[in-house]
Amino acid sequence: MGDAEKGKKTSIQKCVLCHTVEKGRKYKTRPKLHSLLGLKTGETPGFSYTDANKNKDRTWGEATLMEYLGNPKKYIPGTKMTFTGIKKIL
Repeated sequence: MGDAEKGKKTSIQKCVLCHTVEKGRKYKTRPKLHSLLGLKTGETPGFSYTDANKNKDRTWGEATLMEYLGNPKKYIPGTKMTFTGIKKIL
């Protein structure tokens, strides 16, 4: 399992510009991350996903999220995610 403090710092630096993480917050430019684990790719309620995200058919868990964050466009070719990835996963 990753280092929680490093994860928090990385999230602040790289994620919260586009995503919200707090329960009940409105979307920014990308889907909310609160309660993401356990959902399937492309099914966060209220967000418009590409067919690539909807059709990936993976459930978000620690392993899938770490693989995705390493290179989003490789994990889901055709995603709208413009983030290039975290080269050194926590």
